[in-house]
Amino acid sequence: MAYATINFENPQTGAIKQAPVGFSWTVLFFGFFPALFRAHIVGALIMFCAFIFTMGLSNLIFMFIYNKMFIKYLIGEGFKVREATQDPELLANKLKVALPVLVEAA
Repeated sequence: MAYATINFENPQTGAIKQAPVGFSWTVLFFGFFPALFRAHIVGALIMFCAFIFTMGLSNLIFMFIYNKMFIKYLIGEGFKVREATQDPELLANKLKVALPVLVEAA
């Protein structure tokens, strides 16, 4: 189960996305559809192809790694952490991913 949530914001576009951290029940039950709903097309294609080749068993792996994949995707798209339900530095250490934090002008 996701143990934290991170709200990301893209400073260039102002778009805001929410990303859960941890285990993904939605991927376990719905496969690649959560990636589609989050507009993570490449992730959805990877998960769909793996689903086809493994006859659905790949969901047992992706349920543990998909939320981290989505967070890395958002960071690659230029999103930065706006707020989180836990300390962003603690989450970065748990995820082993550098989380860029949005710095707002005062």
